[in-house]
Amino acid sequence: MKTQSIEYEDGNVTLRGFVAFDDATSHQRPGVLVMPEAFGLGTHATQRAERLASLGYVALAGDPYGNGLEVTDLQEAIKRASALREDPATFRQRARVALDTLASLPQVDASRLAAIGYCLGGTFALELARDGAPLQGVVAFHGGLETPRPAVAGQVKAKILVCTGADDPFVPVAQVNALAEEMTKAQADWQIISYGGTVHSFTNPDADRVGVPGIAYNRLADERSWKAMATFFEEIFGRA
Repeated sequence: MKTQSIEYEDGNVTLRGFVAFDDATSHQRPGVLVMPEAFGLGTHATQRAERLASLGYVALAGDPYGNGLEVTDLQEAIKRASALREDPATFRQRARVALDTLASLPQVDASRLAAIGYCLGGTFALELARDGAPLQGVVAFHGGLETPRPAVAGQVKAKILVCTGADDPFVPVAQVNALAEEMTKAQADWQIISYGGTVHSFTNPDADRVGVPGIAYNRLADERSWKAMATFFEEIFGRA
């Protein structure tokens, strides 16, 4: 497996992502954008990119803040994520430049793209879908589902899979139901899987270190949601 850092630009902001792919094969493969949690690009997202590469995809873990910034304090993460989301156009553009970078890689079949994301990254992925990005699929894991710019009919090109915790205090049932209504009105192909007894950041083994109620790893939900994503990708891409 080949892994490497990659620099790309969003206006005057330099972003530093992480690319993983199987370098034992030369044919072009589907590309998957991986957008990280609100803490920034760290081990969780890069390891997910490597796992995607082992499944036969080319994965780019994107940088939400610039310079590969990763923070450790929850309040600092919330502050930075909130500032980024204040401008919907800027927020979508930050994900678009990452997707464009992925599509430009020589190993990637640019006609077969997907985006996944965790927490803030799940919101990034859904905003790409709402914006009509050229994606075949989007997967949000414990992502924020609200938006100031709801999808409109005919604009969403991607099929959508949302994996959420039924007991996530940051993504309440009302938000889940609102997304279902939004995507139905937009005539999108969508599915939502809600995992019982599961709270926020359920895919991150380090989530418990935050020490905040409502944020915890759930091994079973993590494994189930990854398998759901793998099956979803086989549906939209066929075998990688």
